[in-house]
Amino acid sequence: MGMATAAPSTSRLLYHHHHTTGSRRQQQQQRLRYSPNPSPLALRRRLSPAGALFPDRVTPFSYSADDESDDHPREECGLVGVVGDPDAASLCYLGLQKLQHRGEEGAGIVSVGGDGKLNSVTGLGLVADVFGDPSRLASLAGPAAIGHVRYSTAGAVASLRNVQPFLAGYRFGQVAVAHNGNLVNYQALRSKLEARGSIFNTTSDTEVVLHLISTSLARPLLARICDACERLAGAYSLLFLTADKMFAVRDPHGFRPLVLGRRRDGAVVFASETCALDLIDAAYEREVEPGEVVMVDRRDMSVSSACLVARVPRRACVFEHIYFSLPNSVVFSHDVHERRTAFGRALAEESPALGADVVIPVPDSGFYAALGFSRESGLEFQQGLIRWHYSGRSFIQPTQAVRDLAVKLKLAPVHGVIRGKSVVVVDDSLVRGTTSSKIVRLLRDAGAREVHMRIASPPVVGSCLYGIDTPSDGELISNQMDLEGVRRLIGSDSLAFLSLDKLHSIYGEEAGDYCDACFSRKYPVLPTLPEPAVEFDEED
Repeated sequence: MGMATAAPSTSRLLYHHHHTTGSRRQQQQQRLRYSPNPSPLALRRRLSPAGALFPDRVTPFSYSADDESDDHPREECGLVGVVGDPDAASLCYLGLQKLQHRGEEGAGIVSVGGDGKLNSVTGLGLVADVFGDPSRLASLAGPAAIGHVRYSTAGAVASLRNVQPFLAGYRFGQVAVAHNGNLVNYQALRSKLEARGSIFNTTSDTEVVLHLISTSLARPLLARICDACERLAGAYSLLFLTADKMFAVRDPHGFRPLVLGRRRDGAVVFASETCALDLIDAAYEREVEPGEVVMVDRRDMSVSSACLVARVPRRACVFEHIYFSLPNSVVFSHDVHERRTAFGRALAEESPALGADVVIPVPDSGFYAALGFSRESGLEFQQGLIRWHYSGRSFIQPTQAVRDLAVKLKLAPVHGVIRGKSVVVVDDSLVRGTTSSKIVRLLRDAGAREVHMRIASPPVVGSCLYGIDTPSDGELISNQMDLEGVRRLIGSDSLAFLSLDKLHSIYGEEAGDYCDACFSRKYPVLPTLPEPAVEFDEED
C-alpha cells in the first residue's frame, strides 16, 4: 500500500516538560522548549505529571476498539433553551429528544422555579431514560429552562459530574451554563485559575467559564459574561440561565450552530438545530450571530444583543452539513438536505461510476448524497441497506466471525436490490475505514457483482480541535494511505472522494466562511499552552 505524504503542520508550539535533578527550587524552575514545526495534535504526547492533571480537551480522543460498527465522527453536544413558557422544562425535554443524535451518553435540564431558585436534574443515558420518571420533569416546573445532551470523551468512562448544564452559586446568585464546542485554551485557563485558588469539581472545559464569570470584576452579569467569553479561544455555543434572564452566546468564528426561534405565545427558544424548534412549534427567526450575546429578560420578555469582539473571519464547521445535523434542519442558514444533495451531485460529476446499475446510500446520513448522485448520474436509486436502530452498542465479541454477525444486526442488505448488480455505495464520510470495509464485504456476500464506493466529502486527514470527537491522526485511514491503499483495504472495486476544490465550489463565495481543517489541516485557532507554574509546599 502506498503511503501519503504527510501534510505540513500548522502549529508552532510543542510543550516539553523537563524533569531536573537537584534542589526542589531547581525542580520548580523548569524550562519550556518549543519545536519549530510540530503537528497541532502533538500535544497528545505530553508526558508530564502536570499535564496529567488536565483532561486532554484541546485534542481529539481515540475511538475505543469495542465499537467498530460506526466510524463516523461524533458530535459532542446539543443545546435547547426556552424562556417565557410555563412548561419550559417539558419543551426543553422534547427539544433534547430531537437533538439526541448530538449526544447519547448524558442529558440534563436546569429550570427556574416560581421562587426564582434554579433546579437541576441530570443523568447518564438517553433523554428518555434520564427523565423516565415523571417526577423528575415535574420538579422542574417554571417559566425558563436550558437543556443539554452530550457524548463523553470516547474511550473514557461517562461521569455524572460532567453532565451539563452545570449549576453554580456565586455572590450575586445562581447561574447555570450549557456548552457545545471545545475550548482550545482550556488547559492554560484552568492552570491560571487553579494557581489563584480556584477549585474544580469536573474534568469539563465548561467549568472554566463559570470560574471566569465568578472572578470577573465587570458589572452587570451581561458584562461578566462578555468579559469571560472574551478570554475563551476555540469553539463555543453557550446558554446561561439565571433567576430572571437567559443568555445565548456564540464564539466569534461561529464554529458550532445556535439558532433563535419564537413560539406563538411569545416564548423565546434557542437550539443547536432548527429541527428542535419545529418539534415544539417555534418559528425559526435567525442564527445567533458569531460573536453575539443575546439576552432575554423573562420579566418583560425583552430581547437585547451585544457584540463580544470586533468581527473575525467566520469559520462554521462544514461537517455539520456533511454529517452531524439532521437533514430537516436549517444550519448556518442552509437547508442541510439541500447541501447533502448538492454534495452527491458534485460527486457524480467528478467521479461517475460508469457501467453501474444502482445507487444505494449508507443509512441514514448518506441518503441525500446518494439521491443527488442518482439524479446527476441517471442511475436508479434504491434503499439497498436497512439500518436496525435498536441493537445498541456492539461490544467486542470473542471471534471475528461473531463480530461480523453483529454488523449484520445493524445493517442488513436487501438481496433483491443487490444480487447480480454493479452497486454504487454512497456514504457521507470515511474516517477509519472499518465501517466501509464491512459494508463492502456485506454487499459481496449478498451477491453484488461489483461494489463502487463513493464518499460525499474529501478525505479526512486531520483531527478536530473544535468540539467533534474524532480519532487521532494515526487512526485516520486517509492520513496513512493513498487512495489506492484505502481502496484495497476496504475491498471495493473503485473508490472516490469529493475533492476539496469541488466542495469549495458548492459554497462559492461562502467557502472561506467554513472550517475544513479535518480535510485541509488549516486550523483557524491553535491551542494555547499552560505556562509553567511554581509549586509551593503545603502549609502545615
